[in-house]
Parts: sequence; structure tokens; C-alpha cells
Amino acid sequence: MLNALSGLPSFALRRIAGAAVTTLAACILVFLFLALVPGDPATIIAGDTATEAAKAAIRTELGLDLPLTDRLRTWLVLLAHGDLGSSLYSHAPVVTLISQRLEPTLALASMALVWALAIGLTTGILTAWYAEGNIDRVWMMITAAAYSMPVFFIGYLLSFALSVRLGLFPVQGFKPVGNAPLEALHHLILPGIAASLPIACLLSRVTRSSFLEVLREDFVRTARAKGVRPVGLLLHHCARNAALPIVTTIGSTLAILIEGAVFAEVVFNIPGIGSLTADAIRNRDYPVIQGLLVVFAVVHVGVNLLVDVTYSLIDPRIALR
Repeated sequence: MLNALSGLPSFALRRIAGAAVTTLAACILVFLFLALVPGDPATIIAGDTATEAAKAAIRTELGLDLPLTDRLRTWLVLLAHGDLGSSLYSHAPVVTLISQRLEPTLALASMALVWALAIGLTTGILTAWYAEGNIDRVWMMITAAAYSMPVFFIGYLLSFALSVRLGLFPVQGFKPVGNAPLEALHHLILPGIAASLPIACLLSRVTRSSFLEVLREDFVRTARAKGVRPVGLLLHHCARNAALPIVTTIGSTLAILIEGAVFAEVVFNIPGIGSLTADAIRNRDYPVIQGLLVVFAVVHVGVNLLVDVTYSLIDPRIALR
């Protein structure tokens, strides 16, 4: 165990180095993908009625007339300094546009994560304890149906039932958390549930399977025979041994949860990254799309890195592999 613990720093450094290489590769792919997409940014900026001379001047100003390798090198240097370019429409820095929309997305993603963990872990542990019962069978059918539903459909369904019909929650909009926390929470409940429900159902099934496997082990039978109470049995004897698959699921779906929050933003008209992405795609604002793809790639890589490090904390022997 001591050898495993001593290997944690080197294990983390290896994972960080791998994450850095992966991030660089993802950024290069994002640039090449958008560089090869049909369409001329100069035409979008100047308009269809502009002369070829005006379009050529814009291409020169944006560096679009340079070889692809030179453009890639320049873009990577700017990216390393935190510069994602400027919007073709508003001419505002992409970093500024993203940072302005970040609070609603992070607030919604945090709410969705809370719902996903609360629903997924609680129902997963309970159905594992009462496995093969009627409640377990009904919940498995519910999770299978809910997991197959897209976020926007769940969002419209919840909005119609709980907002339009019953008037329990606002139909749309966002309130800054710092100004009115309770009102902001009220606006985030429905979109948070919509974004979290598919992930909560998946997490519930994985938690059930993982705990059920541990509950069948000999040491759990021994603990039961000694009279250990169910809460102590589940939390102290089973949780750590069942944690790895659950952490894997949480890590692999955390980035998806953020993307689900993006879809929920469109449904509930929340001015976050989702609406910015929709506007950028609609307007073919290449620098904004490029910047958003880079942010999403960094989030994915960062989540995977966090999961790897968490693995080594749960089971230090992994650091020796």
C-alpha cells in the first residue's frame, strides 16, 4: 500500500502529460475541421453583394490567404495565450462571449449534476437492496424508458406539465444566482431535471448492478451474519468496493451532462453556452464555433483526467500499473 501511495504523484504526472497531448491533438483537429468546411468567412462578413476586391481584402486581414500550416501555427500560438479570436459578427473576443454565457451554463450543469447524483445513487442503492422485487422491476422499466428520451423532449414535457398546466415553475428564463439565489434556484429546477434525467437513469442502473455484485460477496454475508445494520453495511462495507464502476459512469457522463444542459438551455431559453452555440452555427460564425469546440474538448479531457486521478485515490494500486 505504501508503494502504491508513493506512486500517485508520478501516476498523476503521466495522466496530466497524456491529457495535454490529447488536448493539443483535439485543438488541431478542431482547426482542420473548420478550415476544410465549405464556405467563405470573407463572403459572410462582406455580404453576397460585395466585390471580389473587398472579399480579398478581408481574407488578407483575417490571414485566410496564408498556407494552412501557417494559419494553424498562428492559431496555436494565440490559443496558448488564451486568444480564441474574434466573432465575425459582433467583432467581440470569443473568450469574452463565452465567459459572458458561462454562469448560466455552469449553474444549470451544477443543478443537473445534483439531480443526477441524488436520483441515480439513491435509487440505485435501494433497488440493489430490494433486488428482484416489484419496486425494482418497475424502476428498471422506468429508467429504460427515460434514458431513451432526448433532453429536449423531456424539457418540453416537463415545461408543459409543470409550468403551462400547473404553473409551479417558470416556463423559461434565467436569474443570476448572486442576485436572487432562491429565485434563480426556482428557474433552474425544471431544466436541471430535464438535463439530468437520462444520466440519472443510467447512473441508477450502474449503481444497482455494482452494489448488487458486492452484496453477493462472502464478506458482506459475514457482516450480515454479525448483525451489521443495512445503512452501515451499504455505506461502510459496500460503497468503496462498488465505487469504481460508479465513478467511471459519473466521469464518462459528466461532459455529456454539460452537453445536455446546452440542449436544456435552448428549450428553456436560458442565455448560456447553448444559445451561443445555436447562434454561432446559425450565423456560421467560425471563430465562435471553433472556440466552443475547443472548450468542449478541454472539458472532456479534464473530466477524464479527474476520473483517472479519482481511480488512484479509491484504489492506490492502480497507480502502480
